Amino acid sequence: MEAKQWTDKSSWPRTATTRTPRAVLNTRDGQDRLEGTGHARRNQADPAVPEIGDELAASRALAGLAGKLAVITQRDITELARPAAPGVDQLAAHPDRVRAGAPSRA
Repeated sequence: MEAKQWTDKSSWPRTATTRTPRAVLNTRDGQDRLEGTGHARRNQADPAVPEIGDELAASRALAGLAGKLAVITQRDITELARPAAPGVDQLAAHPDRVRAGAPSRA
């Protein structure tokens, strides 16, 4: 059995009232990359509990990343479900499956 390893790296820029984390998923030995960004801002009337802002912003960043990955996966499934031309390797025909910054995949 082959084990896959994908790495998620998150950065957490924050001020006293805002959180804007960025989640980055690296796949295929670091060749492919997806990013999601979250944001949370504490209302001045709310109590100051930094962990809540961290959790909310992180969940939004990861949800954005998960949504992008789901869209790419659905497109890959659709592409692979099409009949291949004789002699065409379906996977080799799509080497750009998950490239960072590819607007058609975001």
